[in-house]
Amino acid sequence: MTSENNDPAGRVLVIAGSDSGGGAGIQADIKAIMAMGGYAMTAVTAITVQDTTGVHDVHPVPIETVISQMKVCLSDIGADAIKTGMLGRADLVEHVAETLDDMAKTIPRIIDPVMVATSGDRLIDRRAVESISSLLIPNAVLITPNAPEAEILTGKSVDGVNGQRRAAEALLKRGAKSALVKGGHIPGSPVIDVLQTEQGEWIFESERIQTDSTHGTGCTLASAIAARIALGNTPDASVETARDYLHRAINEAKGFGRGHGPVHHGWQLDEIDER
Repeated sequence: MTSENNDPAGRVLVIAGSDSGGGAGIQADIKAIMAMGGYAMTAVTAITVQDTTGVHDVHPVPIETVISQMKVCLSDIGADAIKTGMLGRADLVEHVAETLDDMAKTIPRIIDPVMVATSGDRLIDRRAVESISSLLIPNAVLITPNAPEAEILTGKSVDGVNGQRRAAEALLKRGAKSALVKGGHIPGSPVIDVLQTEQGEWIFESERIQTDSTHGTGCTLASAIAARIALGNTPDASVETARDYLHRAINEAKGFGRGHGPVHHGWQLDEIDER
């Protein structure tokens, strides 16, 4: 089976780091993709020593191993969408971009520019940011920065809807097909996310839930969107479905850990148990 398929089957290859605490990273990606009806494959970029209180250590996976993981998944199972998360190093970004261009040029790419953990720990260096901007943003079907990440990527202040709109416009000018600038880090309620595409603009609003269980929200949302796109949905419809799923996952969080706890990725299973 090749990596190109005109009949979307929900296959998502995630290129991201592992979170030992299970709330973010590859672990959150797999849970969210499955919840959306997709099939998750992974190329692990780093092993983090992480819990709800922070990132205690990071062990990068050798670049050749990351690329080998990508190649075997793409050449055997194939993919209907590619989702990137924690990359961390410019040389890794360069090799990932090259491999995608060689093996998955027409497969939709959802770029989650993971830069800072919920705990505030920095997860990426400056050269990697530049590489993401020049190599991964162009032709991405969707990029999903939060407000601080959008400021880093565009150099524009993002402190409200107008700032989100300006940042999204700048990302489209960089070559992205669509940009979702999230508002979770912007104070106030409701939480507003701004999606701009080549077809138009969508404003999404949701009630802000007062909770510390927000670990992995960015990974979860991006992977849920990627799964819906992999199943053939448009970016705007995918964002709407994924946001509804995440809002419920935050609301149903179990309160695990002493810091920023994980969302409840499997809340649908609770409903099955109740039947």
